[in-house]
Amino acid sequence: MNEQTKLWKLSTPIDKKNSAIIEAAELLKAQQVVAFPTETVYGLGADATREDAVQKIFEAKGRPADNPLIVHVSNRDQVDELVTEISAIAEKLMSAFWPGPLTLVLPSNGRAAKNVTAGLSTVAIRMPSDDTALAILNASGLPLAAPSANRSGRPSPTDAEHVMQDLDGRIAGVVDGGPTGVGVESTVVDCTTENPIILRPGGVTKEDLQELVPGIIVDPALAEQDKQPKSPGMKYTHYAPESPLWLIDGDERFFKEQLQQLKDDGDRVGVIASSELAEQLDHEPVIVCGSREDLTEVAGELYRALRQFKKADVDIILCETFAETGVGAAIMNRLQKAASQKIIQH
Repeated sequence: MNEQTKLWKLSTPIDKKNSAIIEAAELLKAQQVVAFPTETVYGLGADATREDAVQKIFEAKGRPADNPLIVHVSNRDQVDELVTEISAIAEKLMSAFWPGPLTLVLPSNGRAAKNVTAGLSTVAIRMPSDDTALAILNASGLPLAAPSANRSGRPSPTDAEHVMQDLDGRIAGVVDGGPTGVGVESTVVDCTTENPIILRPGGVTKEDLQELVPGIIVDPALAEQDKQPKSPGMKYTHYAPESPLWLIDGDERFFKEQLQQLKDDGDRVGVIASSELAEQLDHEPVIVCGSREDLTEVAGELYRALRQFKKADVDIILCETFAETGVGAAIMNRLQKAASQKIIQH
């Protein structure tokens, strides 16, 4: 792929008549792929009803074709056009959390392209809250399949520069709407079962969902890699930095011991740490991803931190673990996948 990738930089507030929005929408209507920001990460969009357009997403990302995609919509009518029914619980979740970082798995009526659903009888749908994403969706008039706009396996992009690093020359365009807010992908909930199931933790927390739907459960198969996934991001190693990532599960003394052992072995070690741990380390390089007391901040900085270290600079990256409460469940889900489950416990 050697196509010219156009980069549009938007100013805020977003003008729906902005020439970049219109141009991006026209490319999408012409079955091209365009990256744009959402409130979670940058997405790589294509017409979700056209198999040929969606195929370009897989080609650009190098993504396995048996991994389903999330369809992004701007209004309720587009949901009705893609599904056979919407349960009372799904209605309740839409009312509470849309637009926002919540994806619902619903029974597909077959209008979504087969390579969007990976041949499943369900389709994953969400309505983003980002103004740029909504402007593009409205201008195109299309439901857009839009996985994260990165090469498959790499950390998801939280700003346009990350997208260009991975996909320049592989896609038609990138709409630069600045850095994203949430920083980790949407929560995915299967609404096709009697009790809804959290298939992927994300920007809407388990605790938020349980307040509204007390019977909601977390999929016990989250860690099983050999099943056909109902949710994007559930089957393959994801989010991996260039160098191997090891998670250190223990106190600050244990972290220092593991770090020193690797240094004694001659390894060049990079560290991703909370501000609290970073203060205790006499080591460079360290990337601070936020405070343990503010996991929302950590989520927002996580992918930037994972992208920062290059193979030429470090042999191994060490990262501390975080409490799996609130958005911490999403942080640890992504870190465990990035580390291919390489966790050193005290």
